Amino acid sequence: MGQKQKLITRDWLAIERTKLANERTFLAYFRTFIVFLGTGITILKLELFQDLKSFGIVLTALSPILLIIGIVRLVSVKKKIRNHYSD
Repeated sequence: MGQKQKLITRDWLAIERTKLANERTFLAYFRTFIVFLGTGITILKLELFQDLKSFGIVLTALSPILLIIGIVRLVSVKKKIRNHYSD
């Protein structure tokens, strides 16, 4: 089993779908990061929401953590895919 088999079209397409799903997952993390950051900043800046100031701080603090998790997950899954299906 030392020889690498050539991928058939169905297998190649499955790998491509997996790569695209990984990118979609990252975009979902990024979208959540943007919403948390924007909402947190809005709560902190508008006087109408002064009662929710601590919630705005929490959202603003969580947003970069979400982005970091998304980036780490994107890179690690991409590396696993590349290592498992290297040509």
